[in-house]
Amino acid sequence: MKPLSYNFQSHWRRIMQALPAQFHLEKKDLPVEEVWAWRGNRIHLDRYDTPEAKCKIILHHGVGTNGRQMTLLLGRRLAQQGYSVVAPDNLGYGETEVTQQQVTFNDWIELLVDFIDAEQQRDNLPIFLFGLSAGGMIAYHAAARNHQVKGIVGLTFLDERIYLVRKETSIHPAIAPLVPLVVWLGKLPLVQRIKVPMKWVSKMYTLTNDDVLLKLFLKDPTSAGSLVSFAFLSTFMTYEPAIEPKDFSVCPVMLAQPDEDRWTKEHLSTLSLAGIQSEFTIKHLQNAGHYPWESPGSEQLLESVIAFIEKHRLDERKY
Repeated sequence: MKPLSYNFQSHWRRIMQALPAQFHLEKKDLPVEEVWAWRGNRIHLDRYDTPEAKCKIILHHGVGTNGRQMTLLLGRRLAQQGYSVVAPDNLGYGETEVTQQQVTFNDWIELLVDFIDAEQQRDNLPIFLFGLSAGGMIAYHAAARNHQVKGIVGLTFLDERIYLVRKETSIHPAIAPLVPLVVWLGKLPLVQRIKVPMKWVSKMYTLTNDDVLLKLFLKDPTSAGSLVSFAFLSTFMTYEPAIEPKDFSVCPVMLAQPDEDRWTKEHLSTLSLAGIQSEFTIKHLQNAGHYPWESPGSEQLLESVIAFIEKHRLDERKY
């Protein structure tokens, strides 16, 4: 059985070298790499088990990133602040090995729901979820089904059922009216397994505002250069949460909005979570794009996440 490790992949190192020095991982800073067995698949994990940590943060990537890129952005820095951190690669991304024949967006949610359970059983630490891009709504969906979550921080929250969200996040506004066709194709046995580059349907060209860094992301087949099936796209665009926002009171939610994000604007997140019952706050990240590595937004992100965790990690809620 082959090892699953970023040691054998060069894409993430090129991306790391294009980032400022504070995001570089020396050998001593590297996470422990693990494999978690889930429904016959081998899920790659980047993990920092921090001694005497009082809580754990699960970092979930979006459709243009992977777990190692989450480690670069935030994982190692959170571990240095005394938190346990783990970043999984969901099906079809990063170093995860997929054995099932078809992957849907529903599978992504179910994986995270089960992973929260597994992590809770592992060390019983309070769990927070952090999601970048689509990872924000993935975290929401998982928390709506698994209530063992103390809080959610997302860089965006997008409900793809909403027409305006589809229109403004697709590679071209003309795609939005075609979504019913994509949904229909995703149900046809002869079509649903056909894969297309995610960058063909989404505004992947806005993943970062730096042209050199963007080219490196797009060349990475395990993140921004990934392929997804029509079945995945169909379920991604139509997924219904277990709890709609107007009834969601599982845990507090924070939107960390990069001010220079050209992919997902603040109004799309507030529209997607309109009427949410839980405490909902917004923090702005100055000068930061969709993958927010720029200063001072990067530092503001870390500070905001820490403040959010410390405010809520001792919360007691009844479900």
